[in-house]
Amino acid sequence: MSTYKQKVIILDFGSQTTQLIARRIREQKVYSEIHPYTLELAELKAMQPTGIVLSGSPASVYDADAPISDPGIFTLGIPILGICYGAQLMMVQQGGRVERAEKREFGQSRLNIAYTGGIFAGMEIAPAHYQVWMSHGDRIEELAPGFEVTATSDHSPYAALRHVDQPFVAVQFHPEVAHTLIGNDILRNFIFGICGCQPNWTMHSFIETTVAEIRAQVGSEQVICALSGGVDSSVTAALVHRAIGDQLTCIYVNNGLMRTGESESVLRFFREKTHLHVIDVDATNFFLTALQGVVDPEEKRKRIGYGFIDIFEKEAGKLGTVRYLAQGTLYPDVIESVVFRGKAPIKSHHNVGGLPERMHLALIEPLRELFKDEVRELGLQLGLPEEAIFRQPFPGPGLGIRIMGEVTVDRLAILRQADVIVLEEMKDSGWYRKVWQSFAVLLPIQTVGVMGDSRTYEHVIALRAVESRDAMTADWARLPYEILGRISNRIINEVRGVNRVVYDISSKPPATIEWE
Repeated sequence: MSTYKQKVIILDFGSQTTQLIARRIREQKVYSEIHPYTLELAELKAMQPTGIVLSGSPASVYDADAPISDPGIFTLGIPILGICYGAQLMMVQQGGRVERAEKREFGQSRLNIAYTGGIFAGMEIAPAHYQVWMSHGDRIEELAPGFEVTATSDHSPYAALRHVDQPFVAVQFHPEVAHTLIGNDILRNFIFGICGCQPNWTMHSFIETTVAEIRAQVGSEQVICALSGGVDSSVTAALVHRAIGDQLTCIYVNNGLMRTGESESVLRFFREKTHLHVIDVDATNFFLTALQGVVDPEEKRKRIGYGFIDIFEKEAGKLGTVRYLAQGTLYPDVIESVVFRGKAPIKSHHNVGGLPERMHLALIEPLRELFKDEVRELGLQLGLPEEAIFRQPFPGPGLGIRIMGEVTVDRLAILRQADVIVLEEMKDSGWYRKVWQSFAVLLPIQTVGVMGDSRTYEHVIALRAVESRDAMTADWARLPYEILGRISNRIINEVRGVNRVVYDISSKPPATIEWE
């Protein structure tokens, strides 16, 4: 549970845009966090939220298995904003009525404001109208007692509502998405005007709070940190080092799944440009042996994750008594690993889920509440150079989850050569910093080709480049054809064993960024 004095709690009912709500609120320098709708009322009350947001959902409130939060939240005296499904749930739980709409509303819609207070403070009433984004097949048909209409749309006579006595507001549209042009204004009015929040969620305040928490937790004990060279682990190490100095020992493990020259450049950077104490361990044979014959992506992730734990356990033993392990878990890792409504998590994350009991180490996860862009801002505040902060994300399991099927020495060699070409061309073209990630994936298939008038039957490389802000959602990057052509031509000509290159144009959702 976070220790911030003011926070907005978002109850998640399964919407694909729930994470965007948290992002939009944090952009206003107000702390927010997401919890499942099943959160117990007593636990929610103990968090002392300044405001509560009820998210959207793919469900209908009248479904037999509809996700329903505790109606007791309306007795806490805390401001509540219901969004889409959250608005309909608010109506039903307060005595209103929701039914399937004759005309569904999906996409852009015109909002006509009838009340210029509350969430619409500073806006104009009809005939002025505003573009918003609707996504619902149900409609509020009868208001709950005490509520009044504050806005309408072409197909929603109750597009926005407020309670006349209680700090409850509801909108049928999605203010968190970019297509709702007044979305940020609505959220600002809710968190500042109705909730009374102050804009004090900054990376400077985060550093002060977190450093104090780490010192109080650790005392005079020793800490080891899993250092990969990526943004997350680098910022984690810098933050923990600021808190406890030489009590921190960083361990860099080469798992044999790194890119060409990666291990050498990472170690050179930390030894030349930081004050961190870094131990390097070459565990290539250990990991490749553990992955022999493994093709299931979840099993790969687990074996790699447990392998890291084994290595850290051995190295910690060499240092004497070590009680803590610091690692760079981020908020998206936590969210994606949560089981929602009985369904499996999106995927296991190597740094989420605790540690084996035999390790007897407590976790320090100072970035657990942050999104990636917040981590980058934090790293700059801590004095890390841009070359470390603005590297594209690289997964903890490394190239092991960019090889579809079994990981072998030969297949790693093919992917490494292709990966070098992708990164070289992205940097030379100026596109490396324009996208979130760009990389190559080795597929588990072979296709027929022709080289030098001879038939070939060789591997396929898939290119993946996405644009994103925090990895919770992503869109495929519209790379110029010239760049794609150069990458394809170089891979086919320079990487033996590849005769075909394809480009992945899937967005997240429904796909994920990494292929495994």
